[in-house]
Amino acid sequence: MRRVVLGGDGFDTYLARHHDFTDCYVKLVFLADGFEYPDPLDLAELRETMPQEAWPVLRTYTVRWVDVGARELAIDFVVHGDEGVAGPWAVKAQPGDSIHLRGPSGAYSPDPAADWHLLVGDEAGLPAISAALEAMGPDDQAVVFLEVDGPDEELPLATEATVELHWLHREGAARGSTTLLDDAVRAYPWREGRVQAFVHGESALLKSVRPYLLTERGVARSDVSISAYWRRGATEEGFRSWKSQQDEAVMRPGG
Repeated sequence: MRRVVLGGDGFDTYLARHHDFTDCYVKLVFLADGFEYPDPLDLAELRETMPQEAWPVLRTYTVRWVDVGARELAIDFVVHGDEGVAGPWAVKAQPGDSIHLRGPSGAYSPDPAADWHLLVGDEAGLPAISAALEAMGPDDQAVVFLEVDGPDEELPLATEATVELHWLHREGAARGSTTLLDDAVRAYPWREGRVQAFVHGESALLKSVRPYLLTERGVARSDVSISAYWRRGATEEGFRSWKSQQDEAVMRPGG
């Protein structure tokens, strides 16, 4: 993973829209080389006035932290070598480089009234889970399952809460190809009391952990924040199309 810290003249605009959700995210706007873009950047106008090859590429990322005093925010990128758009940009980024972002948005924060918290995710969910743990107080209880490639991928997690932390290792298996998270959550001795769950990562979690929590464990829907952050084998454009189809199926009568 690579962390990029952003600041500059646009920070005040970001701060005016910032909120306290720990899954706060933005859409990074990557411009195509060889084109001149208007300032300010209006994406709707660009799609009407510029050729398709000039249309910016958007990628969604969690805001890891915001430092109001330093007027900075940080974003952690999962890097897959030269694969993708955002990862290679993050590897090559240098002080003075600029990037546009849209947002922020978000919907989840740890509820201190919950008896315990269940946090489940892979590398894509790690920044939001880290932020959630940092937001918890000394009276909070949390159980965390995180999937990474191996011990060298484990990161220190700061929190005042009492945390039972489980790192799960793929050991060379492809990201999104294992059932490690689902198996671990199902095998865990369930705690009593009200649980608030945050489950985010590869799309398979929707078909495994979500029904386990909602149906088998009877967790209230309002206490579950669960969504795919990515889909194995798909770009974000393909993932957004797939996710839209899933949302339509859920909303369809009888679906």
